[in-house]
Amino acid sequence: MTTPAEERPRTALVVVAHPDDAEFGCGGTMAAWAREGWEVTLVVCTDGGSGGPDDATDVGPEARRRISDRRKDEQRAAAAILGLKEVVFLDFRDGELEPSLALRREIVRQIRRTRAYRLVCQSPDRVWTPSYAIGRFHPDHLAAAQASLAAVYPAAQNGWDFPELLAEGLAPSRVKELFVIGAPHLNYAVDVSETFEIKLAALRCHVSQLGEDQTELARRLREWAAERGEPFGVPLAETFHRVEN
Repeated sequence: MTTPAEERPRTALVVVAHPDDAEFGCGGTMAAWAREGWEVTLVVCTDGGSGGPDDATDVGPEARRRISDRRKDEQRAAAAILGLKEVVFLDFRDGELEPSLALRREIVRQIRRTRAYRLVCQSPDRVWTPSYAIGRFHPDHLAAAQASLAAVYPAAQNGWDFPELLAEGLAPSRVKELFVIGAPHLNYAVDVSETFEIKLAALRCHVSQLGEDQTELARRLREWAAERGEPFGVPLAETFHRVEN
């Protein structure tokens, strides 16, 4: 039996491909929900091990491990600033993520474990405009999104899918609200005017990817947040395609 909405825990699950993806896409939203009393769990699908310099020649296992460890530390520090409950790393190999059954199973496991009422994921669709959206072409992003949507429906709420999870005590659980970052059609905005600086502070933790001086990045992010908020009548916004299940 599904728990009535008023009795469901205020739990949100954010599923992304890499460390720092969530801060860019929904950092202000996560901080706002945490302030409202939601328990927010961040799931990072990859190990972050491909996040070194593009021109690097030392790309062996030790180098990848060092990068992965650093990026995980940065992500944990950012999560603490945002007020998240926890960060879970699924540790699939960065740069090689696929929307496999193994990935879907792990996301279903996290949905059932947290009894997530809300789930946020990246978009499975390529978006060609505006021009700053090139990061949405990343195959890891697309794979994480496809696996997340397949996990939400029907697998997480269907006991016949991944019955081994039932043996672990993880009963079916239905996600009630889905938020897709960067979808072609955006129908929902979260006002992040009061949490935008928290988003920027969290991004400053990701020095390995973004450097120490993020002044120009902060300016552009503020500009984009204002553009996204304008159609919804809010000063600064993060926007999503929202679906009720």
